Amino acid sequence: MPTHYMNYNGTLVPEEHTIFTASSRAFRYGDGIFETMLYKDGEIRFLSFHIERLQRSMQRLSLDTAGKFDTYFIKAAADELIRKNNMLGQRVRVRLVVFREGDGLYTPDTNTTGFIFQIQSLKEPVKDKKTGLIIDLYTENKKAFGDLSDLKSNNSLIYVLAGLYKKKFDYDDVLILNQEGFLCEALSSNIFVYFEKTLYTPAINQGCIAGVMRRVVMDIAESEGIPVVEAQISPEIMKKADEIFCTNAIQGIQWVMGYKQKRYFNKISRILQDKLSTWNYDKEGS
Repeated sequence: MPTHYMNYNGTLVPEEHTIFTASSRAFRYGDGIFETMLYKDGEIRFLSFHIERLQRSMQRLSLDTAGKFDTYFIKAAADELIRKNNMLGQRVRVRLVVFREGDGLYTPDTNTTGFIFQIQSLKEPVKDKKTGLIIDLYTENKKAFGDLSDLKSNNSLIYVLAGLYKKKFDYDDVLILNQEGFLCEALSSNIFVYFEKTLYTPAINQGCIAGVMRRVVMDIAESEGIPVVEAQISPEIMKKADEIFCTNAIQGIQWVMGYKQKRYFNKISRILQDKLSTWNYDKEGS
């Protein structure tokens, strides 16, 4: 089996290579953040949005050298890794983890930044998918919300536990509630609910991740004249909604087919998915 490489602090090393010790802050405290990006047709989709979120998050966590992670740096690192792993011409998931290096207990000795790039080849998406997701509510644990809950943090216990629930009962996805019992997000996606000709999504202050694809879908909906409201959303809406769909940077838009006995349409999600395939922003360049 060919060796698979990752980029650790600028050096390409085999993925099985040991890079952390037991004193690693990323391991001990989850002291870091990550970005998951889609590399397609030689470009990282919506890279400017990923960079904006990453740099803003690093600044909030007092991680040094946020400006280093710019368009040139991330694109060059992804291109090098894709060539090294013989994945040219493929759809690729690019995962960048940025973490605080150095010693210290809760109080760091330094704010020096380390990073890891990893990539994974993806299958081509099935066009005109006839079957949507079957979902459930995950209620055993709720996500606490606060000033840091919108970050893509390395501390992901709520998602791990929700993932175990999804696996146990064989659902395609589960929706996570915030500490007050309102809809927050899905396992690895933001969520949208279409009800009475309006598209609703949990507001950032409800504890959801500030998703790049969430942002893109809201822009596309606006361009299509579809009203979008960021709100506090009761899970009771799932019994009445016309459509529900999930969004993330890798899968794009995934429509939900069913929740318990309720079945949903996919008219709006199909319109948005079709627009997404060709959507671009002038500021993204090529």
